[in-house]
Amino acid sequence: MSDDTATATVEGVEVDTRHWIGGRRVASVDGPASTFEDVSPLDEATIARVARGGAAEAEAAVSAAADAFPGWARTPAAERAEVLHRIADGVEKRLEELARVETRDNGSLIRSHRRGVMPRVAMNFRFFADHLLRLDSGDVHPDFMTRGHRNHVTWDPAGVTAIITPWNAPLMLATWRIAPALAAGNTVVAKPPEWAPLTASLLADIAAEAGLPDGVLNVVQGLGTEAGAPLVADPRVRRICFTGSVPTARSIAASAAPNVTPTSFELGGKSPLVVLDDADLDLAVTLAVEQFDNSGQVCLAAVRILVHSSLHDAFMARFLERAGQIRQGDPRDEATDIGPLIARRHFERVCGFVERAVADGATPLLGGGPNTDLGGLYFRPTVFAGAAPGSEILCEEVFGPVLTVQSFDTDAQAVALANGTDYGLAATLVSGDPEHAQRVSAQLSAGTVWVNCFFVRDLGAPFGGNGRSGIGREGGTWSFDFYSDVKNTCTAPNGWTTPPAWAQG
Repeated sequence: MSDDTATATVEGVEVDTRHWIGGRRVASVDGPASTFEDVSPLDEATIARVARGGAAEAEAAVSAAADAFPGWARTPAAERAEVLHRIADGVEKRLEELARVETRDNGSLIRSHRRGVMPRVAMNFRFFADHLLRLDSGDVHPDFMTRGHRNHVTWDPAGVTAIITPWNAPLMLATWRIAPALAAGNTVVAKPPEWAPLTASLLADIAAEAGLPDGVLNVVQGLGTEAGAPLVADPRVRRICFTGSVPTARSIAASAAPNVTPTSFELGGKSPLVVLDDADLDLAVTLAVEQFDNSGQVCLAAVRILVHSSLHDAFMARFLERAGQIRQGDPRDEATDIGPLIARRHFERVCGFVERAVADGATPLLGGGPNTDLGGLYFRPTVFAGAAPGSEILCEEVFGPVLTVQSFDTDAQAVALANGTDYGLAATLVSGDPEHAQRVSAQLSAGTVWVNCFFVRDLGAPFGGNGRSGIGREGGTWSFDFYSDVKNTCTAPNGWTTPPAWAQG
């Protein structure tokens, strides 16, 4: 860590840890000493001191975004798209730096960041830039006629957008929202996660270098709700996006309600992996092992494995063998499969879930506790059997490397178990019969259903969840529907028609 509290050197990369407001770096109003510690999950060492924002910083950022909005909203679509492509270029040029910093900051695998996560960050900007041009050209929604009158749909910029993002994939999930908001002509105030704040600061540098006008993107760092709460309550904010917990979403919704501010919430899940009686066992086992990715800190993870009773024993033998081969260790090593949990508080939370599951009668067939060989925040891949119906471990999101296994005898039982939580973000289904898979998938309550695959994402597809998994859908045109004020202009032929009889004097 640098001696200068305004910067930190992380994995050889210098990061400015102050806020980015109105196109310049600023310390907190309480002075440079007003900071918080950024602790790496790899060894629980402090790797940076980050500016600690609050109401004053949130107000300044919203003011900067509001001032910049008219100019950015008037910028032609082609020019906005060009800037977003330049931001993507900047991400790609600094991909290795971003990967190293994020791995140190949040403990995710360096190999995942290099091969998938950081390339997806660049793709977020490219995709929504290109989709903007398709909307602007009329390709996506051509004009249509009603009794000789022409209807023309436009996606008009909505205003200042507040984006509050999580720590499990901080830059990718931030840009999943920032990119379409900017493409739509909105200005943005981003509040990064306090447990992994650094790559958002690097993104501000990249955006500035790409020529994004001052105030169009602002980054306010902070602890907990100190900056986030005043941000979402500001009446000048016209869109709010949040990824995180249900309790926090409830607070944000309460703040948004007086201003009638539209919200988009992605709130996690408790997804099932359903293995039907005609499933390919090798495929089912491979997909089940994938659910330990990022130490289970993935909202889409299918952590409840549901296996037809005729396949149960054979599946479990293969699954436990494969899961027992997972390599846990330093995520900076390309050979590592999973790393640590994000923070001491979260580690203790996961430990609590596992301890209570054992006390409730569930049996750990694999793992069941911290990895004492590695120490620190490393938690062993864990598989539970015998959990009681309705028990906490089957119903609540653990967000750790903890899976449960249950069996079923009929499709109806499988569907009942799969839908037996308050969440509905995703589901994975394994079947060797397309018609069988279609019948079952049609009954699953989930925003996304993967059949014989997992984590296949098209940025043009709708993404979101049912129930406690969130509100709304984003992706492709769905994103622009949210970030824009959608307008239909209906024009009479030749400019005017004879008014109807009821309207004539």
